[in-house]
Amino acid sequence: MAAQRAEIQVMTKRGTGQTSRRQGGFDGVWTEGNTARALQPVRRQEQGSRAQAPARRKVEVPGMNLRYMLFLSVVAAIMVLSCVGYLKRQYQCTTTQKSVISLQTRLASLRRENDEEYNRIMSGVNLEEVKEEAMSRLGMVYAFEDQIVSYEAAKEDFVKQYQEIPD
Repeated sequence: MAAQRAEIQVMTKRGTGQTSRRQGGFDGVWTEGNTARALQPVRRQEQGSRAQAPARRKVEVPGMNLRYMLFLSVVAAIMVLSCVGYLKRQYQCTTTQKSVISLQTRLASLRRENDEEYNRIMSGVNLEEVKEEAMSRLGMVYAFEDQIVSYEAAKEDFVKQYQEIPD
């Protein structure tokens, strides 16, 4: 209250050309004097007592019963289980892809090693020397036309012989 009184004493009438000091953002009308007028409190009349208020009726919401809640719970459980199943399948797919990539890398490495070993072996073998050795020391000769048997090969790289070829 003392701060308000000090502020009121500093303020002057509007339109006098003097500067005024305002604090607190009050933008009302000031009266002359060193004290503020006492305000008379206005009491509001209560708009009726609780005893006179009409009783409210309870309104039930149709459809919010036990069966509906059970249905929603079942649907929510199915959704959660399907999401868990989806995540599990996605994890398995990712794991399988990583496994396939690992196996492909290993296969490429083994093929490269196999080709290197084959080239190393083939570079050390002279086929003319092998032919000369087979013909002179082992007595091998080329086959005659009547000794050659033709056959239809399946789409495999090798043929298994289950019995002797007739002469």
